[in-house]
Amino acid sequence: MAEFVEKYINPFTDYGFKKLFGEELNKDLLLDFLNELLKEEQGQITALNYLKTENLGLTELDRKAIFDLYCENEKGEKFIVELQKTKQNFFKDRTVYYSTFPIREQAKRADWNYELKAVYTIAILDFVFDADKNEPNKFRYDVKLKDTETNKVFYDKLTFIYLEMPKFKKTIDELETRFDKWLYVISNLNKLDRVPDSLREQIFEKVFETAEIAKFTQEQVLSYEDSLKYYRDLKNSLDTAREEGEIEGILKGKLEGEIEGIYKGKLEVARNMLSLGISIETIIQATGLSEEEINHLRDN
Repeated sequence: MAEFVEKYINPFTDYGFKKLFGEELNKDLLLDFLNELLKEEQGQITALNYLKTENLGLTELDRKAIFDLYCENEKGEKFIVELQKTKQNFFKDRTVYYSTFPIREQAKRADWNYELKAVYTIAILDFVFDADKNEPNKFRYDVKLKDTETNKVFYDKLTFIYLEMPKFKKTIDELETRFDKWLYVISNLNKLDRVPDSLREQIFEKVFETAEIAKFTQEQVLSYEDSLKYYRDLKNSLDTAREEGEIEGILKGKLEGEIEGIYKGKLEVARNMLSLGISIETIIQATGLSEEEINHLRDN
């Protein structure tokens, strides 16, 4: 069977993600995605400006943050968009830390009254948080500062959105909303060989046109292939580690089962010897059980 050759880029590679959403020429793609993601609370974002993705702290001692995408809408609200390919210790901490940079950027001198513009941190995840594995049908998490008793939003200008993409399982025939279509495209773009009929809208046709590898220059192809190799190596390493962990768990369980079986066998032998009136000292020597274990058998 012939190997499947990808016609379109993989959006989970660094190059693919920034090709689709991080280029000025394709700003309308990011704008449409954000509008679908945030329309219930944002209304319509009419304009976006890309900002410098490297943000330094206020002093030389502060650590810098490097965002995948960082942009601002016409109201001065800030959007950090992160693609995360693998589980990372303290990833949630990292997103909170990143959100502090656009907050501190807004500090003004003189008679500033501390009014802030909203900050949105959006994480597109190619994995599922361990804590969320018991919710297989929930792939979107919207997080705000809330009062724990009333569950009312305490502060609405700081929002974190996590999209756990492996949980998005809808087929092309099950897509109901434009947002569904975006998630389907992000999840499946590199697995397709043409534009599905249900995605024949101007914005998605541009996605496919932008993502078609045959239209890349030789330099772009090489850059993408480097990014794809890194992505595949990373995934293979994680899959190998996961498989080895599963095998180790199976072997450990099997060994524990065998040990438990041997122990139960010793108990049965000891019980029989007790019924024959054999001394505890002899039973200890024959089975390796302790005097306390044997007395427990005798008393029960």
